[in-house]
Amino acid sequence: MSDQQTGSSSKPIVLFTAFEPSGDALAAPVIAEMLRLIPDLRIYAYGGPLMREAGANMIDETVEDAAMSLGAIRKVFKVRKQIGALKRWSRGARVVLHVPVDSPAANFPICKMLRKQGARTVHLAAPQLWAWGRWRLGKLRKRTDLLLCLLPFEEQWFGDRKIDARFIGHPAVNREINIEELKEHMHGLPQGAPRVGIFPGSRPQEVAANIGLLRATFDELQGRYSGMSGVIVAANDRIAQQLRKKIKVFPTGMHMITGQRDAVIAWCDVALAVSGTISLHIARQGKPMVGVYKVGIISWLLSKLLLRTPFRFLPNIVAEREVVPEFVPHAGGAGPIIKAASAPLQDSREGALQTEELRRVCLRYANKQPAREAAKHILLTLKGATKKPDAPMPTAAHG
Repeated sequence: MSDQQTGSSSKPIVLFTAFEPSGDALAAPVIAEMLRLIPDLRIYAYGGPLMREAGANMIDETVEDAAMSLGAIRKVFKVRKQIGALKRWSRGARVVLHVPVDSPAANFPICKMLRKQGARTVHLAAPQLWAWGRWRLGKLRKRTDLLLCLLPFEEQWFGDRKIDARFIGHPAVNREINIEELKEHMHGLPQGAPRVGIFPGSRPQEVAANIGLLRATFDELQGRYSGMSGVIVAANDRIAQQLRKKIKVFPTGMHMITGQRDAVIAWCDVALAVSGTISLHIARQGKPMVGVYKVGIISWLLSKLLLRTPFRFLPNIVAEREVVPEFVPHAGGAGPIIKAASAPLQDSREGALQTEELRRVCLRYANKQPAREAAKHILLTLKGATKKPDAPMPTAAHG
């Protein structure tokens, strides 16, 4: 292997590690911004194609396609093998700063290993210890120099527990939306009213668990509103294939589209969304929604014991109160979801009220630039790690 492939050199290395497509997407613009500011910075990555495109030197592809789901046991063994390979690689590399991206179960062992070798650690996305797993706070504290947070309350929550944290915003909220481009894509979407956007999740397990509940909800709503149209959004081609197998015969008025998430959000009057980042994309456009996540009765009972937060749907977590009807987790039938989804369709004031509440949620992200702020904090930590005060560092206002 060449020095670039192995990382062998006296020059310091910044290492990013990600194990999920969401981590790949989160890290890529941060890497691109760091390289814009310091073009000769040596950034290596265990990650995915977006990190490669952003300019990272890839050690290995660790981000599997979310649609190509491995079984839980197989995934554990795969991650262990990847960590072993990274350990061997790191012996010949001068990693001075490690940026683990989400996936704490996979990243914590890497943090421990690299910190023993003298690397500093900046976590990109905080583990949701405020929801469950608070016993891991001590482990996180030992393996962290700085925590970059995507939710507004996390900076204080972790800070109160003696973990240095900074709120940087969220790429789902802090982004520009091209209205003219959305209008063009909306021309190809079905006519009819009311309009229901259906977002079944981006992982096969989520889709498998929730599609039956979402279809039952749509069927009942369609019976109440004869002219109703619905569009179900498949995250990628494999998810689309899975949905076709699950649904088999699409009900009257239901259509499916792959991608074009933002266009469907703009098109719909109400969204049915499986709990996840999609809820912040919908909040960004201020569309009324209902949050769902179907589980079995045992998982529902366990959630009552383990989850420490009153809310589990992201807009409600950010607002610290229920601004969106949420059924997360949900072990029952479609009845209460149908009732919640009908409210903004029957009374425009209900929809307008939720839109206003979502606007307030997004105001908590005002003036944040996630990639730029993350890059700034990572580079400042790198400056401290390498003890080179004359190294070029960005400021918050750097263009």
